[in-house]
Parts: sequence; structure tokens; C-alpha cells
Amino acid sequence: MEQYGTIVETAESVSALAFESVFRERIVPAGTLIMSFKLTIGRVATLGIPACHNEAIISIFPREGVDQRYLGYFLSQVDYTDHQDRQIKGNTLNQSKIDQIQVVLPPSNEQSRIADVLDKCRLGINTERAAEKTAEELKRACMHELFRRGLRGEPLKETEIGPVPESWEVVPLGSLGKIGNGSTPKKTVPAYWNDGTFPWLTSAKVYDREIEVADQFVTDVALAECHLPRVQPGAVLMAITGQGKTLGHCAVLRIEASINQHIAYLQTNTERAEPGFIRGYLETQYEYLRQVASGGGSTKGALTCAFLKGLPVPLPPTLDEQREIVTVLDALDRKIGLHQQKRGVLEELFKALMHKLMTGEIAVSDLDLSALSMASTQHEEATA
Repeated sequence: MEQYGTIVETAESVSALAFESVFRERIVPAGTLIMSFKLTIGRVATLGIPACHNEAIISIFPREGVDQRYLGYFLSQVDYTDHQDRQIKGNTLNQSKIDQIQVVLPPSNEQSRIADVLDKCRLGINTERAAEKTAEELKRACMHELFRRGLRGEPLKETEIGPVPESWEVVPLGSLGKIGNGSTPKKTVPAYWNDGTFPWLTSAKVYDREIEVADQFVTDVALAECHLPRVQPGAVLMAITGQGKTLGHCAVLRIEASINQHIAYLQTNTERAEPGFIRGYLETQYEYLRQVASGGGSTKGALTCAFLKGLPVPLPPTLDEQREIVTVLDALDRKIGLHQQKRGVLEELFKALMHKLMTGEIAVSDLDLSALSMASTQHEEATA
């Protein structure tokens, strides 16, 4: 397959691509290609509305014969590491180096075809992202109703946490099992880590929601000397520290494992409470838990086991009713997960296609675009 031709734009020939810094008082028309010059270096976008921008952004006006969409995609995959001005404080691109970027430029009709393919792929990504967001919003709405009204159509009663079905109890979380947290064995002690076989979890694992594997392992020596808890399957884990979004996230443990000090566990009494039900309710309390952790404006960013023990939670009288609610939530989680998985696949496809099309490794004519055309149709139907 014939390789694409390459053009080199130098500082003297910059007008060919017409990179231009635009001052605040000048309005840039909608449809203009812009690129971040500082901070989020190399990020490319097309203006949807007329706007002004400062010196941290440059406007790009392609010369005749250069498809603007193609140029935008090409610039978005350039490695700008060697194009930064190291003598200026902070991250910024060097104008003269940017002017000399080598742009792989196929014939104009092929540029448009490449841009069309990447547009369709990006449309598919956006469609899955929108569907994922819709499913998450549906889950939040369902959770609000499920933990307030249940599934049996019972009359409601007022409680300290608001209305719940008449047959439900409101109990302290600590009444449903032992609550505690873990610790971190010293990394400088090889006997605690070398050839370790017992799963040990950090707070990042709570994003798994169903924890079935571990990334780190400790030894029996660490278990004995560091007083690490042996948390059993069926426990509900919660991240209890941090300034980021991790604090307040929950998961159900499906293996025997130990944990660090940034996680609290509820060793759930599974004869009384379904772990997935407890996790689901705690997810509805995410914002409240984070407010508590912030301490009314302080920066401690932590929950305590003592607080969690007294946290009121609703509890249906039977495990069957709890499991029915978990079944609904699991179905919504699967829907969210499906859209996340499809979006991930499309994002990887997008990266691979952009690289191969831009380098001439493959041509548009080599591709089967039926799947991307289907994604485009689905998006049109969803927005009709």
C-alpha cells in the first residue's frame, strides 16, 4: 500500500497552515479549529459557537486542500513532549517548534474519508457514553424509590431517615455485623511482602464493587505481626479516607482478604442482611458520607468506624425481599457495565484506527464500516 506523502511546515511557511494566536478582544468564528497551548497541551477542539480566547489557546486555519477535521485528528495524536518550551515556567508549547510539525497529508478526498471514519467512531463512543449516563441516572432514581418504598406496595411510616415501608426496621449499621478497618505492613520489611499469598486490598479496589481478585499479597508473618484482619466473603467494604472521589465508595468482598487502614469493613451477618442490599443503600448515602467526612468544612477527609457503627440503615424483614431489590440493582449495574464495556472497546478502536489511518498502515477502503454505521443509526434513533 502506498504510503501517504509528508509535508513539513516551517516557520517561514506557517501561513500554509495559518497557526494564529488570537487576542482576547478578537472573536473567533464558530467552526474554528483550536488547540491548547498550555496546561492541557495539545488538546484539540472545534468551536461550536463564536468565542474569544486568550494566549493559552491558538486558532488553526488550514490552507486550501487540507481537511480541517483530518488536521484536527492528526494534531490530537501528536506527541508534544519535544515541542514544549523548557525555558518558560509551567507547561507551554513552543510556537516555532509547532510550526515545524510534520503533517502526513494524503489526497484531499482520502483526508475526508479518514475524518468520516473517525467521526463515526467518535459518535459511537459518545452514544455509549450518553447511554451509560442515562442508565446511571435511572439507577439513582430507582435506588431512591427502592430504599424508600420497597417492592411490595406497603404503606409508609416516618423514621429518622425518612419514610420506609411499615414492615421495615431502621437499625444501626453496627448491629448487622462487626465493623473495623485494617493496616499497612511496613513496605521496608521483606518478610511481610516477599512471596506473600494472602490477598491484601487498598481502597482503589472498592471500584470493583464485587471484589473477586487482589492485586497485592502479604505473608503469614504480616498477618500475625501487623494484626491484619482476615475479612471473610460477604463483607461490605467502604473507602473511609481521601480527598478525591474514592471516599464513600463501597464493594462486596467475595474472597477472604485483608485490607489497609483506608478501608472499613462490615463483616455482614448474612442471616439477617444481604450484603448487596447494604452496599446499595450505602451508595445512596454517598454525598452524605462525604459531607460527614469533610467535618463541616475541615480537611480531615475521613470517616470513622465509630460513626459507621451508628449509621442508621433501613432493613426489610426478610432476605427474600432484600434480594429482590438487589436483583433490580444488579440488572441496572449490568446495563451500565455493558455500555462502559462497549465504550471502552470503541475508544481502543478509535485510537488504533487513528494511528493506522494517519500513518498509512491501512486505508479506508480496507475497512468494514458496517458496525460503525450501525452505531451512527442508533445515535440518530436515540436523538430523534
